[in-house]
Amino acid sequence: MKIFLFAAERTKKAQEAAAALTKAYQKHIVGTMEEADVIVPLGGDGTLLHVLHEVIKLGHNTPVFGLNRGSVGFLLNEYRDTGLLKRLEKAHHVTLHPLKATIKTVKGETHDAWGINEVSLLRETRQAAKIKIVIDNVVRMKQLVCDGLIVSTPAGSTAYNLSANGPIIPLNANILAMTPISAFRPRRWNGALLPESCDIKLEIINPKDRPVSAVADFTEIRDAESVRIREDRKVSLTLLFDPDLNLDERIRKEQFMVWA
Repeated sequence: MKIFLFAAERTKKAQEAAAALTKAYQKHIVGTMEEADVIVPLGGDGTLLHVLHEVIKLGHNTPVFGLNRGSVGFLLNEYRDTGLLKRLEKAHHVTLHPLKATIKTVKGETHDAWGINEVSLLRETRQAAKIKIVIDNVVRMKQLVCDGLIVSTPAGSTAYNLSANGPIIPLNANILAMTPISAFRPRRWNGALLPESCDIKLEIINPKDRPVSAVADFTEIRDAESVRIREDRKVSLTLLFDPDLNLDERIRKEQFMVWA
C-alpha cells in the first residue's frame, strides 16, 4: 500500500506526527499524491478540506484517511502512530459529492468553483445584499435582504453553516442546507432544507450598487451577478473512517452541545 502524508505546515504536532509515521512506515510512504493508494492528511478540518480539493484537481478518487492533529477535526480520525496499515485495511468508506458553483460576474465573466463544505454569498460593502432565490426554475423568494447566504453540504454543515445557526445534517441525509446570514427581510426566515438533486440559482439584485462575493470553500469570486449551484455527481470523494468512529453519534452529540 502506497501512502502519501500531508501535514499542516504551521502545526508543530502535525509535522512531528508526519516524521513519526514516515519513520514507522518508510517502505509505504511515497512522495506525491499521484503515486498514492491512500492520502493521509495530518492536521485539522482545514487541512482535510485542502487535501480534498487537491484530489479534485488530480481527477481521480484517491481515498483520504484524515488523522486529527489540529483542533476540532470533526471529520478526522483519532491520531495514533501505530497500527496505521491495519486501520486503513479495515476503514469504512463514505462517498461525498461537492457542490459546483457556476458564477457569472458583472463584467460578463464565468467561473466554475467547487465547494465541499459550502458555497456562500457575502456582501462586499456596508450595504446589505439583495438576493433572488430560484429553486428548480421556480422563484421561491423574490428578495432576501441580508449580509449573505450559505448553501451547505452535509459535510460542511458543522462549519460556517453552524456558525450562522444553520442545521447540522447527517452525511447520508441527501439534503442541503440554505442558511441566511443576518437576514433583515424577511426578518424571521431561518433558511430551508433542500434535496441534494435540486438546481439552485441565486440572482444578485442591483449587483453594481450592492456588490456581492461568491465563495466556494477557498475560492472567492468578487462582483457576482448570479450563481448557479448544484451537486456535481461527476466528482466523487472518498473519506475513510475507523469502524469504531461513530459519525452519527458525533453528529447527534454536536446538536446538543452547550458551551459554557
